Amino acid sequence: MFDRRQLLKGTLEGCILKIIEAEETYGYEIVSQLRRFGFEDAKEGTIYPILLRLEKKELIDSTYKASPLGPKRKYYGLSKKGKEFLMEFEENWNQVKDTVDTILKGEK
Repeated sequence: MFDRRQLLKGTLEGCILKIIEAEETYGYEIVSQLRRFGFEDAKEGTIYPILLRLEKKELIDSTYKASPLGPKRKYYGLSKKGKEFLMEFEENWNQVKDTVDTILKGEK
């Protein structure tokens, strides 16, 4: 049986960075957006370790802000290094996608 999780593993970082690029946001909202885009299996337990890893790589910055519904939330924004990484991710993703599409369509 095909393991979809392995396929997604390498793409989630780029997708999360793209979501953060659009606007500064917090973890639960990132999970919600991933689900709306079709990552139905996205869970907070998967996303928060990725956010921590992205922060350690200095691809995102974080700050705590007041929440209208309770305690402060940790908001994430894209760093300059993160913008550069995202551009590279998008270029590489498009190359891989085009190659796989060509193979699957049986084109040469």
